[in-house]
Amino acid sequence: MRIGQGFDLHKLVENRPLILGGVIIPSNKGEEAHSDGDVLLHALIDALLGAKALGDIGTHFPPSDDEYKNISSVELLRRTLQLASFDIVNIDINIILQTPKLGPHIYDIRKNLSKLLNISIDDISVKAKTAEHILGELGRGDAIIAEVTLLIN
Repeated sequence: MRIGQGFDLHKLVENRPLILGGVIIPSNKGEEAHSDGDVLLHALIDALLGAKALGDIGTHFPPSDDEYKNISSVELLRRTLQLASFDIVNIDINIILQTPKLGPHIYDIRKNLSKLLNISIDDISVKAKTAEHILGELGRGDAIIAEVTLLIN
């Protein structure tokens, strides 16, 4: 058994979609990024790569490479899953975001991750937290963080 941990942080800007776990979340701001900016999938990819000691997302999909400009993070996850065999036991996810409230979207995110990873929804935990209006850009609602911890066989 091996543990993987992933972290990602993006600035939030207007005129970009907010995408979490491949699900579009209604919001007036979205992640600023070279790809589609799905902070959750980016942290998940890093956790998977870390669990297998395969480096990080920037090594495999460098933001300096135009091939990845506006690419779907679902596609990046698909490519990551082809690098090695990942027998995922469970995943625990924290999303830190001031607004919008994610409670109404948690089930949809878990369901989509279950489909993408071909694991039971019962093996995926997604929790949403706020920054309590502190921590600079994060507390002002101008940034988002995702943390992922997972266990693989």
